[in-house]
Amino acid sequence: MKLFCKYALLIFVIQIFFSPFLHSQNKKNKYHFTKEKHLKNIRMLTIGGENAEAYLSFDDKKLIYQSSYGKYKCDQIFTMNLDGTNKTLVSTGKGKTTCAYFLPGDSTIIYSSTHLADENCPPPPDRSHGYVWKLYETFDIFSANTDGSDIKQLTFTNDYDAEGRSINFVMPYHPSMDGNIKQKF
Repeated sequence: MKLFCKYALLIFVIQIFFSPFLHSQNKKNKYHFTKEKHLKNIRMLTIGGENAEAYLSFDDKKLIYQSSYGKYKCDQIFTMNLDGTNKTLVSTGKGKTTCAYFLPGDSTIIYSSTHLADENCPPPPDRSHGYVWKLYETFDIFSANTDGSDIKQLTFTNDYDAEGRSINFVMPYHPSMDGNIKQKF
């Protein structure tokens, strides 16, 4: 399953960065790079906006991912079926979100959000030297049911609390206590 998660994330990266080049490569499968020997049956699951960090549910039936498109100018958390149907907003639709995962049993999700500090998007990072992910101190980790209901705040610091994920029922996270990201267990 870990291998499939990596391939699912790779598909999203390919879509975002290589889409114009891939469209002309292969008429049979317009998302397949002809020199790629490891991936096949590549399908675009999202259209428009920015879509990233897609992870599989434990039953391998759904993806959870962050996206900014349409009325959502900041990344929000969505789920969808593996065929791209049933896209559902599961975060609040406010603030900026990241790092969403299903927990074992697939009835609960976790994600990080800035929505308690401000319902609006935080200021964007300086990208004059390339891609940058800003470590907003207003990120906290939340849990919710897979439909987005019953939101519970899990972290309560004024640090960058994100990157929570379920690993054998242990949830590590990265607060930025002294300006450096450290992993806590």
